[in-house]
Amino acid sequence: MPDLISPDAIRTLFSRAMSDMYRREVPQYGALIDLVAEVNAETLAADPDLHARLAAAGELERLDEERHGAIRLGTAQELAQIRRVFAVMGMEPVGYYDLSVAGIPVHSTAFRPTDGAALATNPFRVFTSLLRLELVEDRALAERAAEILSSRRILTEPALELTTRAEAQGGLSASEARAFVAEVLETFRWRGEALVDAETYARLHDAHRLIADVVSFPGPHINHLTPRTLDIDAVQRRMPGRGIAPKAVIEGPPRRRVPLLLRQTSFKALEEEVRFRGASQAGTHTARFGEIEQRGVALTPKGRALYDRLLAGTRAAAPIAPDGTGAQAYVDTLEARFAAIPDDADCLRREGLAFVRYRAVPEAAPAVADSVEALIASGALVADPQVYEDFLPVSAAGIFQSNLGTESAAAYSAAASRAAFEEALGAEVPDEMALYERAERDSLEAALLALGRPDLSQAPRRVA
Repeated sequence: MPDLISPDAIRTLFSRAMSDMYRREVPQYGALIDLVAEVNAETLAADPDLHARLAAAGELERLDEERHGAIRLGTAQELAQIRRVFAVMGMEPVGYYDLSVAGIPVHSTAFRPTDGAALATNPFRVFTSLLRLELVEDRALAERAAEILSSRRILTEPALELTTRAEAQGGLSASEARAFVAEVLETFRWRGEALVDAETYARLHDAHRLIADVVSFPGPHINHLTPRTLDIDAVQRRMPGRGIAPKAVIEGPPRRRVPLLLRQTSFKALEEEVRFRGASQAGTHTARFGEIEQRGVALTPKGRALYDRLLAGTRAAAPIAPDGTGAQAYVDTLEARFAAIPDDADCLRREGLAFVRYRAVPEAAPAVADSVEALIASGALVADPQVYEDFLPVSAAGIFQSNLGTESAAAYSAAASRAAFEEALGAEVPDEMALYERAERDSLEAALLALGRPDLSQAPRRVA
């Protein structure tokens, strides 16, 4: 049995290799990485308290490594294979997202690490969507698309062999891991040779640009790779100065002292050269784009219900036109409505709106403390906001539509099918809320044990 390296190490090898590849394929991604690094450094230098909080919570080290990617798959077999590949890297499917309600014929999950230590090492995520041909009205076209997809193989034979070997021996050696990363990277590389002729591509494109993107090519090229910034508004403002045109508004909640959930912005998709079968001249395809994100605190079910209600109200009251008209009115309305959510970390915790992760500071322990709240007040128990590690369906749809072209959004009715997705995946998809709840509970128990007060672990976590 060879000496095996950890899934965290394999994940880091892969995420770095993916980033290097995408930088070569999409030069503007490199410009984004440089801009985000610049803004993050300035933000930390200007806010020593933020720097100290991130360092104490173990979040500073992961910042430069943090990325999320996005891929689109065509068949259940592809989804099942990708699940096995990501499992070798310590990434599990978390959450179910139905994007059909936004006119996008996919449902999705996020592959990511779930353990706190693994997240601190490298929280690489891949938002993974599965095409839903059953939603395509043109059944003849759907059947043709299924036929095309059935003929492709997205993983190389060595990638499958190394995945099977990792499953059998419980991991990979360092040399096996390097070979594994190189082979799996081939799955996500851009290839300009289409599987279809120009006429078939046009039919797929007319049905939905995303369908053309999934069906027309040999594999699920990485659609975007997203760095994490500490100040997305600063990045948005500076993008035009780097020759990058951002979308009209930042998706998600408004700017706040305590960021909530996830904020995302992007630049328009690239027009890339494609060689269609039988064509004497090259055509073009538009799908891959750049994206930036700022992550905030994970909200509880109570907090998320309030968030969803406020966002829905904003979108109804201040819609944005496809050309960006109404963007400022939307931003103003968003900020006004979100004043209903406290902009204070401890208040969010006490009101049961946000998840936290506890840690002990034994040297600050008081002589007497009869409650969790007393320990927090003394500084012996610290409640760090939990970083939201997942995605927002409305924001994901907004990013998709801004880059696919809003004119391509079909009017699908709500068609969630978690059971069908899990059947294709070959595994159940855990609910992300349960993971945040468990992390909060386990961290509280561990911190109280370190303080010699395990008897307080059954005390109420929050004061309503």
